[in-house]
Amino acid sequence: MNLYLQLFLTFCKIGAFTFGGGWAMISIIQREIVERHKWIPLEDFLDLLAVAQSMPGILAVNISVVVGDRLRGVKGSICAAIGTILPSFLMILAIAIFLTPETIKNNAVVSRIFKGIRPAVVALIIAPVLTTARAAGINWKTVIIPVAVALLIYSKIPYISNPIIYIVLGAIGGYIYLVWHGYHGSNGEERKEVDTDA
Repeated sequence: MNLYLQLFLTFCKIGAFTFGGGWAMISIIQREIVERHKWIPLEDFLDLLAVAQSMPGILAVNISVVVGDRLRGVKGSICAAIGTILPSFLMILAIAIFLTPETIKNNAVVSRIFKGIRPAVVALIIAPVLTTARAAGINWKTVIIPVAVALLIYSKIPYISNPIIYIVLGAIGGYIYLVWHGYHGSNGEERKEVDTDA
């Protein structure tokens, strides 16, 4: 199968069968691009995930653009992005035309369907969090960092609860850690020495 078509169909499936937004999509994206197609290794996927989350825009679209670019350049990015966006666009268009908020509230069948989807969405969000934490090497010693950041963001304290602060601090902290220790990677093995003058 043509790789452009494969990119389009793969991300079309991701966009069509994922409910709950960005985090709920991660497990399906990982299964498709890392495990099934083996387009990128897991370590690169985790880095890609961090970059996609810290950039403006939809998480799934950001990931699709980078994966498409890595495989087939700009054309690959366009195919993957369209594949991700198209199913959601068509579904939202259909809902906007045929399902008003009143219809959802008053129709018992539709209302029950949406109530049934909610717990599944929670599971879809929790699963990639655990998988990502394990793959990133987070353990009982380092779990304090994500827990503390989550609590500070949840606190709603002005300025302190702004996620942008923690994205910037995380990037700076990671760079300092990399330079200080002279290695990179979650496995703790020594890697190439970093040139601090570059």
